[in-house]
Amino acid sequence: MPIHDHGHEASGDGAGADDLLLHVFEAAPSAMLLVAADGRIRTANRHLEQLFGHRREDLAGQPVEMLVPERFRGPHPEHRAGFLRAPSVRAMGAGRDLFGLRRDGSEVPIEIGLNPMRVRGELYVLASIIDITQRKRGENLLRASLAEKETLLREIHHRVKNNMQVVSSLLSLQTSNVDEPRYRAMFEECQARVRAMALIHEKLYASGNLSQLDAGEYVRELAHMLVRSYDQRRARVRLDVVAEALPLDIQTAIPVGLLLNELVTNAMKHAFEDGQGGTVRVALRCVGGSDAELCVADDGRGMAEPTAPAEAGPTRGLGLRLVRGLVRQIDGELHRRTESGRGVAVTIRFPLPAPAPAEPATSPENEP
Repeated sequence: MPIHDHGHEASGDGAGADDLLLHVFEAAPSAMLLVAADGRIRTANRHLEQLFGHRREDLAGQPVEMLVPERFRGPHPEHRAGFLRAPSVRAMGAGRDLFGLRRDGSEVPIEIGLNPMRVRGELYVLASIIDITQRKRGENLLRASLAEKETLLREIHHRVKNNMQVVSSLLSLQTSNVDEPRYRAMFEECQARVRAMALIHEKLYASGNLSQLDAGEYVRELAHMLVRSYDQRRARVRLDVVAEALPLDIQTAIPVGLLLNELVTNAMKHAFEDGQGGTVRVALRCVGGSDAELCVADDGRGMAEPTAPAEAGPTRGLGLRLVRGLVRQIDGELHRRTESGRGVAVTIRFPLPAPAPAEPATSPENEP
């Protein structure tokens, strides 16, 4: 049976060529099936017999749908007709799970390559079918292993959060025993930093994506938590938060959270006198498509020196040293400006982490 590429006719090749092509068809390493334009099977090779359990003599003249599982047979003729209207060499089921129906009623996961052919002037489709059972088994084992590791990682985040809450409670107990205001403030600042990091692990534990968290939600919750932690003397200070939903990995989220902790804490401590009202504004936004900006501003008398940029001069304050180190850690830039002669705005611009690769969409539907 002389077989030629689609668009070419048989040209009277001899029996020797026919025998050679039939031998190639039979010796192919994958299951091969030749289907006529009307959807009926013309012939098959021995590998297809072994894969599906049918003899080629029993397959000849039968509709190809007999090899398709029952739940996928309905739309199959329509899809097959659509393919024949614009035949081309292609793989079937890209991004989908395909199954074949064996003689014993069991199903086998397969991959199929389609090649339209001309056989003595008539259009046929040559299908190459590969059993991917072993690959699917390996994928399932890998998927189960990843699920187990994800569960373990989620539990780690949960335990880290709990341990940090214990540390925060210990600091709170220690703070209650300190009478000196200066040392008491130091313990309170350490406790706030621990809470900022614990909140990240809490968000990751509750998130569907353990590699990234929603920075907008995290910034809003942390900012409100910081303002609430101050006593009633700050009750007249209003918090205004505008934060975009930006994905941050844990390596970036922890420094950003600590930076926000330092800036908001400093504004609450130094920008407003006792009983004085005002506003602390927190903003997080994407700039330039690849960078993010975190801005903390107040309309009070201005934040103290610990949040000033490095060029403002040396200082012994832990706040400034911590801010400097955190900005360097995220490859950021820090800018400080006065807001209309009253208040201070501190802006930190840093590159966003590269987005995590998207998983290919999969569908259990069986393509024709």
